Amino acid sequence: MAAAQFHHLGVPTKTQGDNEVYIEGGKVYVTDPETHPYRVEFLRFDDDSPMPDQLKTKSHAAFVVENLDAALEGENVLIAPFDATETLRVAFITDGDALIELMEMK
Repeated sequence: MAAAQFHHLGVPTKTQGDNEVYIEGGKVYVTDPETHPYRVEFLRFDDDSPMPDQLKTKSHAAFVVENLDAALEGENVLIAPFDATETLRVAFITDGDALIELMEMK
């Protein structure tokens, strides 16, 4: 896999954050890690969120990759690639006990 660049740390929370954005498909509110001094993204899930329990309960590290499909080869995919925004495609993998988000900027 080509070098991946750290982007943020995602942390599940029950506390409403400032300037949360709601992602309808995942039924989750997220904050913008680029506005946090330590690049932390807080995720607050609706009770009926379809996202996997691992994502709802474990922190994850997120990395930007050049080619998401290539980066996923041979990995244990937890959430298949999807368009998070018009300019961002993401997927989640597990590596041992680590939860990792891979991000491709379109």
